[in-house]
Amino acid sequence: MEKSELAHLLYQMLLIRRFEEKAAQMYAMARIGGFCHLYIGEEAIAVGAMSVLNDNDYIVTPYRDHGHALARGCDPKKVMAELFGKAGGLCKGRGGSMHLFDAQRRFMGGYAIVGGQLPIATGIAYAIKYRDNKEVALCFLGEGAVNEGAFHESLNVAALWRLPIVYLCENNRYAMGTTVERASAVTDIFERACSYDMPRRRVDGMDVLAVREEVGKAVELARQERIPSFLEARTYRFKGHSMSDPARYRTKEEVDQMKAKDPILLFQEKLLKDGVMTEAEFAQLDDRAKKAAQEVVEHAEASPDPELASLYQDVLV
Repeated sequence: MEKSELAHLLYQMLLIRRFEEKAAQMYAMARIGGFCHLYIGEEAIAVGAMSVLNDNDYIVTPYRDHGHALARGCDPKKVMAELFGKAGGLCKGRGGSMHLFDAQRRFMGGYAIVGGQLPIATGIAYAIKYRDNKEVALCFLGEGAVNEGAFHESLNVAALWRLPIVYLCENNRYAMGTTVERASAVTDIFERACSYDMPRRRVDGMDVLAVREEVGKAVELARQERIPSFLEARTYRFKGHSMSDPARYRTKEEVDQMKAKDPILLFQEKLLKDGVMTEAEFAQLDDRAKKAAQEVVEHAEASPDPELASLYQDVLV
């Protein structure tokens, strides 16, 4: 990859991190209502995966979706305004944190029902095949969704009908607050796909280039041969399940140990070691991300609230 491409990946990860830190701050100040699930620690997955997609490919995510939206190129100002519930938000303030949606970028939304996005993404892949297009659907899910019936139904249909879809499991080990060892009889999550004779692999979710490589292979397999794949990216969220979660089910020592594997830190170290980037260049990128994060908050604060008269707009009965 060219230096500019590597720098872009790093900037996207930094932007997500600084955006999420601002989101946490704004939530604590009651500027953001409802639920808020942060992506801090998992940035390498969204950034690495999105980097191999075409503009006309489709993305479907669970409700921890800020990072995915930003990695896809959604306007950060509109994303933060959406978290604020403002009319200038990505969904006019109607979706909030868990339901980001950007049809222009074929970002088909975050879904609050655990596993609820799986049939939707599978249906999109069926539509792609039906229209005989070369597009691909990329479906993100957490490891907490693999015990849902929708998971098994979706993978079975995708394998049976050879649909152009990649299922990417972001295994952050705790789902909502229960370790994967306590919740799943099979802890090698990627092996679940063997039941459907589906290509499957595990990837280091803290390594943006490793994610990019493996997702790239799966995307091309789906695009060229209509073969679906299931990938498990081992990762770790540094914050609780949501802003209301004190995360007492894990120790501070464990979190600190995992922070040593911070995906941004690891990528920065690699770029420095390989002579691709200097400390000064990294600082410039981080300053740019911090400035952007501050600007999105100022934009959201200044954005108008939705008009009461708009309450019934875009509502289908």
